[in-house]
Amino acid sequence: MDYVVSILPQMFLGWLVTMQIFAVTLLSLPLGVILGIARLSKFKPLAWFMECYVWIFRGTPLLLQLLFWYFGLMAVGVRIERETAVYMAFILNYAAYLAEIFRSGIQSIDRGQYEAADVLGLSRRQTMTQIILPQVFKRVLPPIGNEVINLVKDTALVYIIAISELSRVARIRAVTDDTLVPFAIAAVFYLLMTAIVQRFFKWVEARLDYYH
Repeated sequence: MDYVVSILPQMFLGWLVTMQIFAVTLLSLPLGVILGIARLSKFKPLAWFMECYVWIFRGTPLLLQLLFWYFGLMAVGVRIERETAVYMAFILNYAAYLAEIFRSGIQSIDRGQYEAADVLGLSRRQTMTQIILPQVFKRVLPPIGNEVINLVKDTALVYIIAISELSRVARIRAVTDDTLVPFAIAAVFYLLMTAIVQRFFKWVEARLDYYH
């Protein structure tokens, strides 16, 4: 027990770094909405560009993208901070997945609703923000929840560029002290985070369930 108490402050600091990465990456949510709408643009060059963007970022591992943003750019003379590389990799990667979720959600809305909005004289922006997107958010909430849970676990990948988040701190202490206790503590932290995320999305789903 004394050992657990002695390493908790260091584990807590690692958890704060994990939470910082998690919080900043949530910026990919509004970005995903914008990119999802852009995927359906009638302006073909934009739609084609978005298709390529989604294909690249969904088709390559997040770990490889982290290495590219930090070591790859460094190889061509562009040096950015580790944290900046992490944020760029995570936000762009998750935005690509979320863009596809929102795109499919938008396309699932019956075309008749667009026609009805047009009859009412609503602009395309009003139709999207007042009629389509509120329904889309309700439909895509479960897959978004899954992506956010994945994000909690994916934060562990940043060890590859030597950022001392929760899993890296646990790994260092486990090797140094020759014990698995730090891994067990890290697991508790991750389980608590995913439990909170799950509860939050269940609460949001309940709030959006208008018919119960």
